[in-house]
Amino acid sequence: MLRLVKSEVVRDKLTMTPEEQLQILIKGATNVVVREELLAKLNEGRPLRIKYGADPSAPDLHLGHSVPLRRLKQFQELGHQVVFIIGDYTGRIGDPSGRTKTRPILSEEEIKHNAATYVAQVGKILDVEQAEIVYNSQWFAEMNAADLLSLASHYTVARMLERDDFTLRIDDGIPISILEMLYPFIQAYDSVAVQADVEIGGSDQLFNLLVGRDIMRAYGMTPQVVLTWPLLVGTDGHQKMSKSLGNYIGITEPPGEMFGKLMSIPDELMSQYHELLLDKTSAEVAQMQQATAAGELHPRQVKADLAEAVVTIYHSAGAAAAARAEFDRVFAEQQLPSEIPELSLAPDDFSEGKIWLVKLIVTVGFAESNSQARRLIRDGAVSINGEILTDETAQVAVNTGDILRVGKRRFAKIILSE
Repeated sequence: MLRLVKSEVVRDKLTMTPEEQLQILIKGATNVVVREELLAKLNEGRPLRIKYGADPSAPDLHLGHSVPLRRLKQFQELGHQVVFIIGDYTGRIGDPSGRTKTRPILSEEEIKHNAATYVAQVGKILDVEQAEIVYNSQWFAEMNAADLLSLASHYTVARMLERDDFTLRIDDGIPISILEMLYPFIQAYDSVAVQADVEIGGSDQLFNLLVGRDIMRAYGMTPQVVLTWPLLVGTDGHQKMSKSLGNYIGITEPPGEMFGKLMSIPDELMSQYHELLLDKTSAEVAQMQQATAAGELHPRQVKADLAEAVVTIYHSAGAAAAARAEFDRVFAEQQLPSEIPELSLAPDDFSEGKIWLVKLIVTVGFAESNSQARRLIRDGAVSINGEILTDETAQVAVNTGDILRVGKRRFAKIILSE
């Protein structure tokens, strides 16, 4: 039944004029290269081939990835063919976009591990049965040295050095590897291989996507249209959402964790999150802001509504409502979570019946290092049974059933083993 309803929606949308489709597809885009070319392609009345590539440099997709994926969904619902490229070959090089230093080269095993769950994760947004899911190693594994030299001959060093990432690194005396300079036109060849009509991505990908247009011309093909969207700012409120920066919200995270992270974002990100994650219009966001300023809406309610809506997309309405209720119980009513993970401590962890507080936090897994644990303690983010502990040298006595809390959302119940 769901699939029948969905096909009816697509059929209705395909009755739109090319101009009407265009307005939907470029809504909120930061770059459209070139608008007239996209309209001309839509006027051909055929399903366009829409390319999007993701290098499996990490195993999890996050809400930042959802921004272009949701745009792909719009193309898909309008009857166009989505081509999702998993960059298992380009991922070994590493995209230099937005990087201040060379990425470490990943092994083939790391790439395979990271890519293993990509299709399932993408399926939370796209209809993967209707999409083409391909790995770019399919064509690059067949490319020999002569093919690579031919590809490289179509681009100049001067053009490559025009990209801001490289210019800034040169000015700062930071090395740029030859591999990184190869990356843009190797990625661009993907567009040739899949015969892309359109490629979409984040605004930081503009240079790479424009190289794709040049390489397609060099191979005698009509260049792809390029569409980019703003980068979603991470939970720190400053830098783009990134797993390596630790400011991300994974699309497969548990509902409670996802809800809590969304509640932690700075208020100034609310407008961007509503527009990029929920497709709210600028007018709708402005109306919400006016209602908040007038006292008709409380900022916390607006943020909770946002968090519940996002969790609903990636889980369910029931899971989102439960996550909201649990969050209110713990943070608004200052109660303990209904479910707290247990930590078993062995006698060897103790000295004279006590354990170093820093060691306890690291053992639980709430800090990756002693220095990070010390910082959490100094910031007043650590408590046992509700008592805040600020002495990073403290040796603490704990008992079975004691509750360790680190930060706002992390709890552990201590169990002493025999």
